Amino acid sequence: MSTATLCAGLGQETLRVGDRLPVLQGQFLTGRDALLPQASSGQVALVAIGFTYKSRVPVEAWADWYRTTIGSTTDVTFFEIPMIGGLGTLGRWFIDRGMRKGTPVELHDHVITVYGGTGDWKQRLSYSPAHEDDAYLVVLDREGVVRWLHHGGFDTSRADELKALLASLVRPVDR
Repeated sequence: MSTATLCAGLGQETLRVGDRLPVLQGQFLTGRDALLPQASSGQVALVAIGFTYKSRVPVEAWADWYRTTIGSTTDVTFFEIPMIGGLGTLGRWFIDRGMRKGTPVELHDHVITVYGGTGDWKQRLSYSPAHEDDAYLVVLDREGVVRWLHHGGFDTSRADELKALLASLVRPVDR
């Protein structure tokens, strides 16, 4: 049983707004171990998850939008998470090497590869084979609580909604 599966547990329920993100364990492209939501602690995070090779296209579209629109905001971070299951786990070295080569070094701490446990995360994110190549997006607040869920390709109206949400989550809280 993989580490991701052990962390995720079995028979997962659908993730909903207001839930704390369950531990998602993988590895940064730098080779360091990565745990979400801990890796985003104290920051608002946009997480883009892809389950297929083709899903890299919408994931990268959302990543590009983030970098050009939100990227300079220090209170918000972004993670790309390729979820690799099945026989893909056998190509781990080759896959990681290709991703490191194709990703600028300054972004290596924003890509977390997860091998195994994909079935649990598919269930959590209401994955559908009809939408297997979508980006599955999750927004976390500073405490790791889910504040927004979406799946699909890049969409301007959704991006505007997301930008407004991220801005609202980084505003100082009046006490």
